[in-house]
Amino acid sequence: MILYPAIDLLDGQAVRLRQGKRDDVTVYGDPVELACKWRKLGGEWLHLVDLGAAFDGQTKHLPLLREIIAAFGRPVELGGGLRTMQDIELRMEAGVSRCIIGTAAVENPDLVRDACRAFPGKIAVGIDARNGLVATRGWVATSSLTAAELALRMRDLGVDAIIYTDVSRDGMMQGPNVSATRALVQATGMNIIGSGGVSAIRDLQDFRAAGCAGAILGKALYEGAFTLPEALTAIKEA
Repeated sequence: MILYPAIDLLDGQAVRLRQGKRDDVTVYGDPVELACKWRKLGGEWLHLVDLGAAFDGQTKHLPLLREIIAAFGRPVELGGGLRTMQDIELRMEAGVSRCIIGTAAVENPDLVRDACRAFPGKIAVGIDARNGLVATRGWVATSSLTAAELALRMRDLGVDAIIYTDVSRDGMMQGPNVSATRALVQATGMNIIGSGGVSAIRDLQDFRAAGCAGAILGKALYEGAFTLPEALTAIKEA
């Protein structure tokens, strides 16, 4: 299981939101410095979210993305505001290794199909759920699709990796929704990366036992619940 330290970008800063709310934000500083930190501590992949693009549909962070990617020096995945092929192409040109399509997977599935054809193996879909239903538009809207229904549709379009987040748990450090994540693994057979609410190494072990291919580490790292080396060691030993 791969561990993905996360950097969420808003107005040029690394931040964390509680339950995805734009007005409930904590600033953690310079994202380039953090990318260097996660590289030095053994991070294999970096998970980036362009929150400004997720909320507003356009990015102001491309130059910053290039700096972060260069500083990390290893594969980087990115989500947030990817709603056209041009959006995806711009991020790929900036050095992103894997693009994560979120809202557009619900609103424009043809984009997912076309992106998978243009960038095979480099497209994932982010499925964010609230009460079992898919949330979109920076988590401010809710669709009628369940997470499993959307994942299976994406599998048919060529996607093999899903980043699954329970919105109600995100940034709360109250533990992830392991049962829902396990159900998604079992229902789809896809590579599911668990996210949202991780507060202890035990949560990561639970994700691994649930069959997850990876886990996103956010606020727990920033608040010092555990270190990245501790988490990497625990998963390796498991």
